[in-house]
Amino acid sequence: MLPVKSYAALKAKAPLGPFRFERREPGDHDVVIDILFCGVCHTDIHQTRNEWGGSLFPMVPGHEIVGRVSRVGSGVQRFKPNDLAGVGCFVDSDRSCAYCEEGLQQFCDHVVWTYNSLEKNGKTPTYGGYSSQIVVDENYALTISPRLPLERVAPLLCAGITTFSPLRHWKVGKGQKVGVLGLGGLGHMAVKLAASMGAEVTALSGSPAKEPSARQLGASHFALTSNAKGLSSLSGRFDFILDTVSAPHNIDRILELLRPDGTMALVGVSPKPLEFGAGSLVMRRRQLGGSLIGGIPETQEMLDYCAAKNVLADVEVIPMAKINEAYKRMLKGDVRYRFVIDLKTL
Repeated sequence: MLPVKSYAALKAKAPLGPFRFERREPGDHDVVIDILFCGVCHTDIHQTRNEWGGSLFPMVPGHEIVGRVSRVGSGVQRFKPNDLAGVGCFVDSDRSCAYCEEGLQQFCDHVVWTYNSLEKNGKTPTYGGYSSQIVVDENYALTISPRLPLERVAPLLCAGITTFSPLRHWKVGKGQKVGVLGLGGLGHMAVKLAASMGAEVTALSGSPAKEPSARQLGASHFALTSNAKGLSSLSGRFDFILDTVSAPHNIDRILELLRPDGTMALVGVSPKPLEFGAGSLVMRRRQLGGSLIGGIPETQEMLDYCAAKNVLADVEVIPMAKINEAYKRMLKGDVRYRFVIDLKTL
């Protein structure tokens, strides 16, 4: 077994603190990754606070992992020691269902999440990237370009693929008018990616102070969601809206901004149900959908795309000891745009 240092929450809503545990010895097809950076996702807060229910404690969060391979199993073909590698939101799946065979492992009924989950044996808890090492099957690790600053790559493993996947699925591209609701960790990546794909992007935010940043990220336009008159002037404008907000909010008035046959996709997960009137969809044949990260092939496609286009997350790097302060700041919206932990400080 491999002794590992980490930070963990020992119970719901408890501050995170030092925690030691053991990873499995690498099998024939496993790689051992020494973690260099791990992004901090709002999901980490939801899970450590048990806001969605079913949280397992002690919990080591973190699913935006970038590191360097230190050991490989005898059967590993895709990695060698000293290679860079990434791990996203899941570390295994049943590998045999229709979704796995299509490369859509995120929809597998037996997906093993990177943390707050159980290994396929149904007994061993998974621990995430707020730790010194991780052991994972090579088929669930991603290759990382050595040309890029790794701290800015780490959030791509969740925030990047969470926004890239729906943009690809709904075929966002040149000539389309796209709205991005929310300008946090997910929203800032959505603006960057949609703009890089040639779309005309409007950032939709409740904070007027975010307009300069939105334009720097690639938005051509900015609209305040708190300005009812301004929003009404955008009625029927957008081909596609990506909703990245993870708090309860009114989606009825946002749906009205879609043109006929337009689509709004949810990627933020509110802890409370969202309400909307059926007329918002029916009267203009609009669609409301959702999207969950991406499978291994699409995640690798996203990483390669971001490397080619130089699309990277804007981050604030923190030492491990600042994680509880970072959580408090995230809840206040005080981060531009993603905290990333430097694991050499662990």
